[in-house]
Amino acid sequence: MKKWNQRYHDKFKKHSLINQVWDEKNLENAWKRVRANKGSAGIDRVTIPVFQQNLPQNLAEIQRLLKEKRYVPEPVKRVLIPKDNGKMRPLGIPTVRDRVVQQALKNVLEPIFEEIFLAQSHGYRPNTGAHEAVRKAEAYLEAGYHWVVDADIKGFFDHVDHQLLMDLV
Repeated sequence: MKKWNQRYHDKFKKHSLINQVWDEKNLENAWKRVRANKGSAGIDRVTIPVFQQNLPQNLAEIQRLLKEKRYVPEPVKRVLIPKDNGKMRPLGIPTVRDRVVQQALKNVLEPIFEEIFLAQSHGYRPNTGAHEAVRKAEAYLEAGYHWVVDADIKGFFDHVDHQLLMDLV
């Protein structure tokens, strides 16, 4: 964390990142990504086409609530989806509105954090994933390395101390 603070504190200390999150263009770009990803309705049962019917009002409402520090995400709809091994995996489906806010946050934060993440990390990163990780592991083995470490913390986001995580961000 010290590395991040030294590198970025001066760059951002006079500028609030939240202003970038609620920026009208950022919210529009976030909406376009959410719409392109499709997906189901959350607990409010609002689908992407229904959200789009009142798009200017919906984005303006998100912007207003963020500016007023009154935005509160809805609970996540939980569904179980089958895994290849026959077991079930819980999946959380946020509302369309919450997905727009999440994407708007990602648009602002991802470029900042991507600069300091290690190239060897593949989880939830742009332009990488499991297949790329396997290719890199195979290349390391061919280069003479003998160990590969694969870490997947089951239920991490269900059990992480969210206050600690937010304090770090």
